[in-house]
Amino acid sequence: MLANEVDTPRPLTEHPMQWRETPTPQPAAGQLLIEVAGCGVCRSNLHLIEGDWVEGGGVPAISPIIPGHEVTGRVAVLGEGVSGFSVGDPVGVQPLWWTCEECEFCLSDRENLCHRRLITGEHVNGGFAEFMLSNAAHTYHVPEQLDLAAAAPLFCPGITGYGAVKKLDLQPGRRVGVFGLGGVGHLAMQFAVLSGAQVIAVARSAEHRAVALELGAAEVIDASQVDPGEVLEDSLDAALTFAPSDDVTAQALRALKWGGTMVSGVPVTVQDFPFNREQVIKASILGSRRDMNEVLRLAAEGKIRTVVDLFPMSQAERALELLAAGKLRSRAVLQNTVD
Repeated sequence: MLANEVDTPRPLTEHPMQWRETPTPQPAAGQLLIEVAGCGVCRSNLHLIEGDWVEGGGVPAISPIIPGHEVTGRVAVLGEGVSGFSVGDPVGVQPLWWTCEECEFCLSDRENLCHRRLITGEHVNGGFAEFMLSNAAHTYHVPEQLDLAAAAPLFCPGITGYGAVKKLDLQPGRRVGVFGLGGVGHLAMQFAVLSGAQVIAVARSAEHRAVALELGAAEVIDASQVDPGEVLEDSLDAALTFAPSDDVTAQALRALKWGGTMVSGVPVTVQDFPFNREQVIKASILGSRRDMNEVLRLAAEGKIRTVVDLFPMSQAERALELLAAGKLRSRAVLQNTVD
């Protein structure tokens, strides 16, 4: 098969990823071989490829590695003992490739917090390829009415956005700000809209602001022209942040009402946190298998949709360059042709 492989992480300008022939893997017991239709391009892919997580995180865990963790395709081969799937089924895989099934988190529908979890495209080969192995226990049926390539971002931005919004008590009429309208933000915004909340989208990019209006934002703030924290000061019941910036975090907290809640889907550093405001900060990472199936249900019913820029699988480096430059409408998806 052909795949995008990284031997040694280094800056993207040094072309660390090669599109080349590599052996097609065969599924072991409990695994599936998936013929990949589409794989979303996440900023964490860029961190992995450029070596930002080698020290401390030990990622990538293997070399060479095939990145990519939001994957859709069709079942090509069933491993021994696999049930519930047939060859040709449309399926998807999210970042959670494997969890232990026995820790307190796995046993309480919070397997996204499993300390032994294996991440697709970081600990095992991912979806920047023509084929990929999946763990059947963490493989999802994709509804037939969904386009496979366009559905790929449901498996990272979709589940991440859903998990973040789920942590807020959103009700009709409440004001929620979404800071960062890229891949995750544009889906989180739609989940917030479904709650009946009034959604204020905050973004620097004109493309992202246009997408926000297209998807139902009640108001859009141009963060390249004004300070959103000042404009929205003490006016939001809740805030969602998906921009890895300390300035954005400070703006979101300033915009938040006293007693309000901020949920962040990215690492943040809080410089100033007055206790007398009783504000709450929560973190959110992915979601459970139950959550993932709910995301797929909502997409199948047409209640949410992805906004994607499509690239041939061989042009992964180009997609990453545009992501790094902030020139994507929302989410890049690498696609193979799968009948």
